[in-house]
Amino acid sequence: MMKFCVIAFMADLKHRILMVSDFFYPNFGGVENHIYYLSQCLLKLGHKVVVLTHAYGNRSGVRYMTGGLKVYYVPWRPFLMQNTFPTIYGTFPIIRTILLREKISLVHGHQAFSTLCHETLMHARTMGYKVVFTDHSLYGFADVGSIHMNKVLQFTLADVTRAICVSHTSKENTVLRSGLPPEKVFVIPNAVDTAMFKPAQQRLGRDEIVIVVISRLVYRKGADLLVEVIPEVCRLYPNVRFIVGGDGPKRVRLEEMREKHSLQDRVEMLGAVPHASVRSVLISGHIFLNSSLTEAFCIAILEAASCGLLTVSTRVGGVPEVLPDDMIVLAEPDPSDMVHAIRKAISILPNIDPQVMHDRMKRLYNWNDVAERTEIVYNRALKCSDQSLLERLSRYLSCGAWAGKLFCLVMIIDFLIWRLLELLQPAKDIEEVPDVALRCHQHGERIEEIYRCKSE
Repeated sequence: MMKFCVIAFMADLKHRILMVSDFFYPNFGGVENHIYYLSQCLLKLGHKVVVLTHAYGNRSGVRYMTGGLKVYYVPWRPFLMQNTFPTIYGTFPIIRTILLREKISLVHGHQAFSTLCHETLMHARTMGYKVVFTDHSLYGFADVGSIHMNKVLQFTLADVTRAICVSHTSKENTVLRSGLPPEKVFVIPNAVDTAMFKPAQQRLGRDEIVIVVISRLVYRKGADLLVEVIPEVCRLYPNVRFIVGGDGPKRVRLEEMREKHSLQDRVEMLGAVPHASVRSVLISGHIFLNSSLTEAFCIAILEAASCGLLTVSTRVGGVPEVLPDDMIVLAEPDPSDMVHAIRKAISILPNIDPQVMHDRMKRLYNWNDVAERTEIVYNRALKCSDQSLLERLSRYLSCGAWAGKLFCLVMIIDFLIWRLLELLQPAKDIEEVPDVALRCHQHGERIEEIYRCKSE
């Protein structure tokens, strides 16, 4: 059937949003998927969305993704865990240029781990933009790393306009760590693409029970628990087989466990699983096992439930909020309790209908709903009154006797750099780019490519 294009002019977009994080495609994970799906749904709602991240390999410069999503892969290389090197002020010139070129009205940063996120939010507030921050993780209060990160987060959120957390547990954690007023923090859960994660057309037999694990094999994800749980379950149930997808430093321990207990034919190690192949792995099993020691939400549980798998998970963080009680079996992060939970899951497995579970997930979690709720947060953020530099500095002073003064000094220098950049390259000299919104429809529907030219 013929396709045709219609070029038309459209009125001003609702919001012009800059999504910022060090974590984005081609890297895969919960934060990356959240930014991508949320951006796609916001585009459908008529907003302009631009993503800012660092270069990945030879992926550098400006790229366009599905739906006309524009991505700036700035030529900075990650130096640790996909994070760019913290320069504090070194990123200001290019961030300012992008904000002005794209006529951004609001900046949305993701993930407390992201250096680029913290720096962009700081510069955006200096320039007078409203900023929203989404926290995707939980942190402790005792270890050195958490103490350092909590202080950085306190600095970033001291002047944030609004914040979003993916669970109520995550909200409590963020408020305690940052000192942010609870009324500024909203809870909007993650979602799952149920069109991608569908059950198998034919239900699996139960002569052999397959338990699937898809996770990064690191300490935080409970890989050490798996080393103790898997042999015990295999001993109790001769018809149980495990499929383990994922890679990480703890993979060696799992390999050693498999060799020690002679479970090569009952524990299949897949290594890193591309996101496009996750569904094919999930639908080959009956039960999904999550052994995380800390988790703000866990999108993997949603993907497994959408594929019709019964979930066994540790009772940590925001996990108890994710699924109804009849779709998940919770256990303490203890090997014996997890084995007991798996035994319970195997006993109730005959009552699980994958298609019914999938249909429930379609009603419970939807990215369009997440986008609409996020839109409400944007609207409230943009209604907040503008504040002068002195009013903003008073917030930083409340961050601590010494830290507050240091934060104020950092922001004063940032303000002076901004004024210097305005003198060297006035905003009126930076060329604005036309807004592009792309909507593709097949099977005889229209393909619309809508351009709005710069107003003269």
